[in-house]
Amino acid sequence: MMSAVVRGRSYCVVCLIASVALATIVALLNYGGEVRAQESKPDPAVDRARAQVKMIDSLYKTAVVSITNRYDGPPAIKVAKDVFEAMKKEGWHDAKLVDASGEPQNEANLPQTEFEKRAAEVIKSGKPYYEEVSGSGTNRVFNAATVVPAVVKKCATCHGMEVGDLLGFIRYELPIK
Repeated sequence: MMSAVVRGRSYCVVCLIASVALATIVALLNYGGEVRAQESKPDPAVDRARAQVKMIDSLYKTAVVSITNRYDGPPAIKVAKDVFEAMKKEGWHDAKLVDASGEPQNEANLPQTEFEKRAAEVIKSGKPYYEEVSGSGTNRVFNAATVVPAVVKKCATCHGMEVGDLLGFIRYELPIK
């Protein structure tokens, strides 16, 4: 009788070892044979880039709304595009207005890059922000997208929509330093 109990325990130990081995193999196959540490460590350089995007995004959006409310004439985004170009020329960052409404006033504003296409899907799903880090070492780049709704009546009227409707997003690209 004792030998049956010992055999039963041995069988359980063998099953446990086989289960752990099988789970390890499945995990390795799911990770493409690579086991990686989670990349959730704090990264001060990425945190700085994220804070910089939040600051310039607030600045740009405040300026566009202020210009739109104070002046008649061409859309304020034309001024923002001039500022975007000046910032890029100085090497600070690259910014672009990208359409997410599906009806751009300019075809060049449609999502072009893979990041812009992913960001458009996220923004259209209702999220106000999306980010990715690309590259490695000293060539890392912080990519972010921030929602742009029609926040004032002039914007909504010009775009043929209602206040609050989604126009698109501003795509930011900053070197991570």
